[in-house]
Amino acid sequence: MGGVFNLSYVENSKWGGLPLTLILSTFGIICAFPLGVILALGRCSNMPIIGFLSIMYIEIIRGIPLISLLFISSVMFPLFFPTGFYFDKLLRAQIAIIIFAAPYIAETIRGGLQAIPAGQYEGACSLGLNYWQQMFKIILPQAIRLVIPPLVNIFISLFKDTSLVVIIGIFDLTLSAKAALSDASWYGVGAEVYIFVSLIYFFFCYSISSYGKSMEKRLNINFK
Repeated sequence: MGGVFNLSYVENSKWGGLPLTLILSTFGIICAFPLGVILALGRCSNMPIIGFLSIMYIEIIRGIPLISLLFISSVMFPLFFPTGFYFDKLLRAQIAIIIFAAPYIAETIRGGLQAIPAGQYEGACSLGLNYWQQMFKIILPQAIRLVIPPLVNIFISLFKDTSLVVIIGIFDLTLSAKAALSDASWYGVGAEVYIFVSLIYFFFCYSISSYGKSMEKRLNINFK
């Protein structure tokens, strides 16, 4: 952002490589998770309008490929705002990733909510808690605990899917590697470059998987 350690400001359009991949995946997970929780609660809601809107959003977005959402965000987002209001390309891609990931997280959490015994809901009501207190203090912690493995799978898939931003011209890790190979000094090492990129993806995906496994052990989750 500039100013830190006497470093100069760098525009978003000049960001690229592994840091950009990490930014897209990290902020995508952080922002999509609460949105997914809200959609899951909305789909389970007894209020018809909220339930209908949540179902429509989830089903429509799950039926659209991420590539299409990236094109829509890149081309159509600016059309919904006044002239002179500018959305940079990176922010548009980030919004598309968040919109895409949230329904999958919502359906996973909804499965956890349905796995909670009815006695837990009845016990929460008997304590005199309101709806939000019941959800956030009693029901959701148990539901999320049950669905940690599928959530980890979604996070891994999201991290890998960030490579699709190359189609709208964002220089993530994959496109940066491809751009490097266009330099004559890199001629003949294409296999080594892509193997190295694959190893980077494997390292981060394996790290996410290992962290999920350690979390299951800490929470004493046994699915056998």
